[in-house]
Amino acid sequence: MALRYHYNSETCRYEPLVVSPRLFIKRIIKFIGISFLLGAGGLAYYNSQYPFLDEVKGLEENVKLALEWKSIDSQLNKTSQLLADLENSDDHNFRVILEMDPLSSSQREAGVGGREKASAEIDYPVIRSAMDLSEKIKNRLTVEIQSMAELKKTLAAKQKEWASRPAIQPLNNKNLTHLYLVFGQRFLPQDGYSRPHNGLDFVAPFNTPIYAAGDGLVVYASGGTTYGNAVFVNHGHGFETRYAHMSKYIVAVGQKIKRGQVLGYVGNTGHSFGNHLHYEVLYQSQFVNPIYFFQRDLNSSEFEKLIKQGNSSTSLD
Repeated sequence: MALRYHYNSETCRYEPLVVSPRLFIKRIIKFIGISFLLGAGGLAYYNSQYPFLDEVKGLEENVKLALEWKSIDSQLNKTSQLLADLENSDDHNFRVILEMDPLSSSQREAGVGGREKASAEIDYPVIRSAMDLSEKIKNRLTVEIQSMAELKKTLAAKQKEWASRPAIQPLNNKNLTHLYLVFGQRFLPQDGYSRPHNGLDFVAPFNTPIYAAGDGLVVYASGGTTYGNAVFVNHGHGFETRYAHMSKYIVAVGQKIKRGQVLGYVGNTGHSFGNHLHYEVLYQSQFVNPIYFFQRDLNSSEFEKLIKQGNSSTSLD
């Protein structure tokens, strides 16, 4: 170890510098203190400029999660809009067709508030918003599922009713040679008096097939002096149809029939003056004009023409 010297002015000589133990200790402590301060300062500066690796990874993960939550929130909003479209169709299309009242906003939004209070404890707005929206969607879906079940049940009942309604013409147009539209009171020149005429007369060749206007149950199938060979069908829901002057009928009382099923054939039996079908429709035991129940067999102009003709025609029974 090299010696250090200092100049002694009294002896005019360079003498070895001797460091006492006390001075040595002071210098060591001073060195350590300065080194610690420099090290601590350097570390603080580094940390301020360059965060820890774990912190960097944490920040990256937070950014990634934030983007994912935004994506989830966007998907939830799209789902909410699709559900809103379905709810709109439910209230303004399906329920209108089925003659049902639309659901109120309070019915569709019921039961969401409690969950919103719970989500209010979450500090992160994006997560809180997504949770609130998801809970609303869940609730609305529950209501919509119940609504769809109700629609399905009502539709089944309506389909049965629609199938029973006398909604088609009892004879095929291709076999129809004339349609007499007298409905109501009419004068019989051959008898010299007036009597009710509660149906329409379809003129067609002998033994032309006669079709059931709707699903129902045969409640009468017999011959008589007025109707001749006739079939009465109870369609339920207040509707009944009657088919008279048949050459013959091929159904029996108590038999279930379907719309379009052949009941018998055109003839000239009973109080009749030529081959034709006398067809009647009753609703709640009251006779109604059958013309209003086979509009689907005519286009608009044909139907309007029939209405205008009204009672201007004669009849065959």
